[in-house]
Amino acid sequence: MDKLIPVERIENRILLIRGQKVMLDKDLADLYGVQTSRLNEAVKRNIKRFPDDFMFQLTDKEAKNLMSQFAISSWGGYRKLPYAFTEQGIAMLSSVLSSDHAIEMNILIMRAFVKLRRILTTHKGLAQKIEELEKKYSKHEIEISIVFKLLKQLMGTPSTPEKPKKRIGFIV
Repeated sequence: MDKLIPVERIENRILLIRGQKVMLDKDLADLYGVQTSRLNEAVKRNIKRFPDDFMFQLTDKEAKNLMSQFAISSWGGYRKLPYAFTEQGIAMLSSVLSSDHAIEMNILIMRAFVKLRRILTTHKGLAQKIEELEKKYSKHEIEISIVFKLLKQLMGTPSTPEKPKKRIGFIV
């Protein structure tokens, strides 16, 4: 199954909405090989399994924003506002959709979320190290400029250029 659907294809469908990593119902339905309406029907029959932190419906503004981001024409837009499933909601889908294909896809999707989490942790660590280096070298930069200023004073060259002196007297 890994060869049929690369993890990158799944990762590209994970979106950040309302500060949460989610996948839309239409993308999940496509991956599971079912119609979006069938996936949503299965969810609605088991709605107690999907609290707000597992699944939420997008607002009209969010849906329009997605349409503009992905250049979806108004002709091929949404008839109903899509549902967004968090990682926990996708895990819960495995109990609602029980075909072998759905189970395999669920495992791949969970692996994609784990991979993204690892990447984000690595990037946070790198960003922190870069910030530490910037602080360290900005301090050195100040110290080096002071050293150069003192060297110029010792050599007799002024550290700041002198302004030309005004001549006193009458100019003929």
